[in-house]
Amino acid sequence: MAQIAARMKPLLVPVIYGSVRTARQGIKAARFVLHELQRRGIDATLIDPLEKQFPLLDRMYKEFPKGTAPAVMEELADLFRRADGFAIVSGEYNNGIPPALKNLLDHFLEEYFWRPAAIACYSGGRWGGVRAAMQLRMTLAEMGMVTIPSLLPTANVGEVFTDDGTPTDPKMQQYSAEFFNEFIWYMEALRERRQSGVPY
Repeated sequence: MAQIAARMKPLLVPVIYGSVRTARQGIKAARFVLHELQRRGIDATLIDPLEKQFPLLDRMYKEFPKGTAPAVMEELADLFRRADGFAIVSGEYNNGIPPALKNLLDHFLEEYFWRPAAIACYSGGRWGGVRAAMQLRMTLAEMGMVTIPSLLPTANVGEVFTDDGTPTDPKMQQYSAEFFNEFIWYMEALRERRQSGVPY
């Protein structure tokens, strides 16, 4: 009965965004991802490092004695433990992962295990942030996540979405459908397997 109840619960997805820059445009892509997940009945929450104000990594969440971690870490640790998957929305800084994103991710570890991650990447130019996405695949795998095969790259991100994340191209939802459908498939499959136990 517990497994049936778990399958009936909406999927829970933190949408982790990676920039704290003043003139950031990628937040539009993050809002698009958030809205598309919610439109599919998923309980999606935007995690914005500008709002969370994580310090530079000194101690990981698990390195604090129980009950002594900063409130923002406790909040995210609880959310991440309950998550069925993670949507990572990343720009590309100097051919790599934005520092605010890497810093936030690095504060946690076991909370990510046995869950899929979907990577939406973007850039202000033509290449859509795919070089950062390739680095993210390695990083997320080391953290215990399974990255889905599809990417959602967005070039010229400042022009592709309005401020609230609405795409300016009406076909964007069609183009991105495979990405979201694949992510949901992996979340449902791995949630069911976690209910039966994990290898260790």
